[in-house]
Amino acid sequence: MTWVKVCGLATGEDVAVAERAGADAVGLVNVPSSPRFIPLRKALDLAECTSVATVLLTMDEEPDRVLEILETTAITGIQPYGRKRLEAAAAAEAAGHLVLYATRATPGLDLGSIPGVPLLDTPSTVGLGGTGRTFDWALTEGLEGDFVLAGGLGPDNIVDAITRVRPWGVDASSGLEKAVGMKDHGMVADFIEKAKST
Repeated sequence: MTWVKVCGLATGEDVAVAERAGADAVGLVNVPSSPRFIPLRKALDLAECTSVATVLLTMDEEPDRVLEILETTAITGIQPYGRKRLEAAAAAEAAGHLVLYATRATPGLDLGSIPGVPLLDTPSTVGLGGTGRTFDWALTEGLEGDFVLAGGLGPDNIVDAITRVRPWGVDASSGLEKAVGMKDHGMVADFIEKAKST
């Protein structure tokens, strides 16, 4: 069964809807430049009210700080970005924590040296993801090892995506919104149900 993460959640109701629908993880965005940004204190509060894995998206966090968050709060995983992302991911992985390592899907992709679980996303010249665009799924052909498929996924294409790519997991954010940063709870539930049943 496909592992499912719903990213960019901002309220307790968002988290509860994703959990009830069967999500394996929720993504909490603590990246100031993102339209889905929430303060760290709010992310920690949301993590405390759910039993599913909580993945914190960070920017330029030092490895020691990442480990402190993972070992002293209810956050269970990390998806780091920025200058220290490789060091932070490696430290978290070595300590046994869930690591999603965002990787731009480009020709010649090699997952062998990527720490944690690669999260393949649509390349963008700005921002971290959440473009609402898919990439050429043929780029995943022949890849070895587990990876999470992201980039432009939603209820309308998730069945096709899983059928064609056969990823270990899937991740959606902007494709589940009624407006930027506002999740459509019906779309969230529909996406998870289709992903889990494909």
